[in-house]
Amino acid sequence: MRVVAKIGTSSITDDRGAINVAMVQSLCAQVAQLRSQHHEVLVVTSGAVAGGVAALGLSQRPTDTSTLQALAAAGQSRLMGHYNAALETHGLIGAQVLLVPNDFIDRAQYLHARNTMLRLLELGCIPVINENDAIASDEIRFGDNDRIAALVAHSVDADVLVLLTDTDGLFTADPTTDASATLIDHVSASDELMTVRAGASSTARGSGGMASKLAAARIASWSGVRTVIARASRPDVLHGAMTGASGVGTTFAAHGRSLTARKLWIAFAAQPTGRVTIDDGARSVLVNRGVSLLHAGVVEVRGGFAAGDVVEIADVSGAVVARGLVRVDERQAAAAAGKKSSELADDIPAELVHRDDLIVY
Repeated sequence: MRVVAKIGTSSITDDRGAINVAMVQSLCAQVAQLRSQHHEVLVVTSGAVAGGVAALGLSQRPTDTSTLQALAAAGQSRLMGHYNAALETHGLIGAQVLLVPNDFIDRAQYLHARNTMLRLLELGCIPVINENDAIASDEIRFGDNDRIAALVAHSVDADVLVLLTDTDGLFTADPTTDASATLIDHVSASDELMTVRAGASSTARGSGGMASKLAAARIASWSGVRTVIARASRPDVLHGAMTGASGVGTTFAAHGRSLTARKLWIAFAAQPTGRVTIDDGARSVLVNRGVSLLHAGVVEVRGGFAAGDVVEIADVSGAVVARGLVRVDERQAAAAAGKKSSELADDIPAELVHRDDLIVY
């Protein structure tokens, strides 16, 4: 089997923000165990920024982009050093892979990244993957490694994605505030995953939280990849998650629908910058016929988006039914709303969102 294992900042660092070497060693020992059983493993790791905070002796995590990028550069090399040392004790070679969103959006870059990771597996290496925080801006970044892990799982045709965190999985409520909360051990592919909501990161060291893990589970599920959210400190958690052992976290079953990496990005990973409301007729043809969204079906436009941005597409009740890349900016979309193609100015394309850039939920 091919396994992608992602570990979050809250698990890979201690309370002071320093890299938790014992956790790195435990994770690498589990990777070695799977490798000895002839499985392939890719690791997606957080912790570079937090490691930089500790390395430079800062009392708290800064918020400005330039400092965070500098801290990522300082912390990433230290983080990778610990992985290399831990893997070498098991006779394994770690290989650093730093990714940015364009590696999944641009087709050529996507193929380059995919081929590199697959070749590393062929060579017997353990790809250790992180977002390239040292150069990623707030405007062009993933924001958390859960989405990276899901997109990587899709890219390399993984069998299972394991999201390791500081909780046992997805609960019916927040277990830190609700004593009656119980663990959800399985979410089927037919469940309404898109309607699930959860909280952000519970620590100041990380950028994810259960909400981003659910988003990652949706990406992976729609890629045909089974996903498990589980506690990083659980003994043999990787083996248990891979084999589907009872009681190991929350398992999200793989969906029968499989999307391209580009559409996965549009559907789940990109941050929408606006919303377009459509009438019932447009909703019906989008859902039932898979066509492009024309301006004639638009009843309202909100948000300061530009051409090429991702927007939510909602029906008149407010329910989001799709997402897509718009072909015009917000001003042009508002001016064209409700108009037939024959009524549009010459410089306005007939489609507000082309079907190749549209994902219907």
